[in-house]
Parts: sequence; structure tokens; C-alpha cells
Amino acid sequence: MAPAAENAVVDLLGVLAYGELSAFDRLADDARLAPSLAGRAEMSAMAAVEFGHFRRLADRLLEIGQQPDEAMAPFVAALETFHSLTAPSTWLECVVKAYVGDGMGADFYREVAALVDDATSALIHEVLTDEGRAEFAVREVQAAIAVQPAVAGRLALWARRLVGEAISQTQHVLADRESLMMLLVEGTGGLAGVPALITRITDRHAERMVALGLDS
Repeated sequence: MAPAAENAVVDLLGVLAYGELSAFDRLADDARLAPSLAGRAEMSAMAAVEFGHFRRLADRLLEIGQQPDEAMAPFVAALETFHSLTAPSTWLECVVKAYVGDGMGADFYREVAALVDDATSALIHEVLTDEGRAEFAVREVQAAIAVQPAVAGRLALWARRLVGEAISQTQHVLADRESLMMLLVEGTGGLAGVPALITRITDRHAERMVALGLDS
């Protein structure tokens, strides 16, 4: 593997590893906002899964001779900025962020996974599994809308805010990490291929919004 490709793989594993670690922290905290013990248990279970994914990614970094903390360090600021700007204030905002926000990020990483070696690609797809998150989110949000229809508009605005902040921080990461930018541009056939990738991601986002019963 060429040095540039190796750097891209390390960056990709590093940003994913920190994403999973921070998701563990966030979901564990968000679980305390659940209105029921069942909801708290489900979100706590999601947090446990995220930590397992973090361990898999950290182990893979060690296997290829990289220290996980060093690989993650360049991405801490961007991800922490995203989470600080999108801190949920209600249980439903937690649920939507876990499904819509994290789902859009996962779609982006799956697209990038198609551009790296098979072993890395397989691991990325494995750690980005849904783990029942869709069913949980749809059930929670639709039940809330059935009781209070006005909540749909507020949650739709929240989802748009999540997407906007996610795009902004992704742009910062790509601008700062040349290896990832080159992987994306070259892997999609040049700059002309990037809009098609973005369209695929936004289409899947729209599908999630429809599933939740929210306007995209």
C-alpha cells in the first residue's frame, strides 16, 4: 500500500475510533434522560455496543503498528465541537441524534470504506451496523408524535441542525487531513464524483426522516 493510502487508512480508523468512543460517552449520558427504564436500558445497550466497536478499531490500529490515541488525536476537536453544538436537551432530541445524526455519519464512512483495502472496509462495515437503532428510534418518535403532533416540527428542525453541523465539521476534517481528502477525490473519480456521493448520503438521510414521520 502506498504511503498516502496508508495515511488515509490510519486517519479513517482514527476518526472512526474516536467517533465510537465519544458515542459511548454520549449515549451513556443521554440514557439518563429516558422517560422509562426500558428506554434507558435500550440506549445504555447502544452505548455498550459503541464501546465494543471502539475496541475493535483500536485493536486494528495496533495491528497495523499505530497507537490508537495518536491516531484519534487529530479528530478530537472537530467531533467535540460537533457534540457541543448539538447537545440534546430532551429525550426525543437524544433519540433523533442517535439515529439521524449518527446515521448520516455512518453513511459517509461506508462510502469511504469502499475506497480502502478489503480488511479495513470489512471492519468499518462491521462497526457501523445499526444494532436495532432504527426500530428503536422510529418507535420512540412516532409514539411521541401520536400523542403530541406538534413535536414533529421541532424534531425536523433539530434534525436539520444536526445535518448542518455534521457537514460543517466534516468539511473541517477533510480540509485538515489531506490524505482523507485525496482518498475521497481520487476514489470517486475526481471532484466530479463527490456530488454523486453527497446525493447518495442525503437520499438515505431523507429516507430516515420519512421513517421517523418527519419532514426532511
